[in-house]
Amino acid sequence: MNSVIAIVLAYLLGSVSFAVLVSAVFGLQDPRTYGSRNPGATNVLRSGNKAAAAITLALDGLKGFVAVWACSVYGPRFGIDDDGVAAVAVAVFLGHLYPVFFRFRGGKGVATALGVLFGLQWWLGAFTLATWIIIAFFFRFSSLAALVAAVFAPFFYVLMLGADITAGAILVMSLFIVYRHRNNIANLLAGRETKIGANKSV
Repeated sequence: MNSVIAIVLAYLLGSVSFAVLVSAVFGLQDPRTYGSRNPGATNVLRSGNKAAAAITLALDGLKGFVAVWACSVYGPRFGIDDDGVAAVAVAVFLGHLYPVFFRFRGGKGVATALGVLFGLQWWLGAFTLATWIIIAFFFRFSSLAALVAAVFAPFFYVLMLGADITAGAILVMSLFIVYRHRNNIANLLAGRETKIGANKSV
C-alpha cells in the first residue's frame, strides 16, 4: 500500500507543468500554443526569455530528482524497496508526459528524466548530461542531444550495475522519450528542426 501511495504522489508531482506555470508568472504566452507546442524548457526558450527557460529546466529536473531521492532515502522505513523506487521513477516521469492537471498534455520528459537519473545514481545523471552537452554543442539540436542521451542512459546503467528492475525503468523512460520525439526525428531527417537558441515568433 505504501508503494502505491508513493507512486500516486510521484505521478501528481510529475503532473505539475512548470513550463506553463513559469510562463504565466513571467507573462509569457502559453508554451503549448507556439513553436513545438511542447510545454518544456526548450520551447519556453523560443519565447526569447532565457531566465524563464532556465527556471523551467531546473524545476522540471528537480521534481524528478526529489521524487526518486525521497523514495530512496525514506522509502525503506515504509517498506518500499528497489522495485518501488523504480516504479516511482517511472511515475513521476509519466506525470510530466501526461499531467492530470493539464488535460494530459505534457512535455517530452527530458529534464524530468535527467532529474530521475541523478536521483537514482549521481554518476548516471552526470554521464547522461555529459552526453547531451556534447551532442548539443557540436550539432546545436536539443532534440538530437536528447535522443542520443536517452539511448545511452540505460546502457550506462547496465554497464556499471547490470540489468535489474531499475535498468528496466530507465529503458521505459528512454523509449517514451524517443516516441515523444517522433516529430523531431522527422524534422531532423527533413532538415527542418529548429536549432538551440533560435527564436520563434509568438
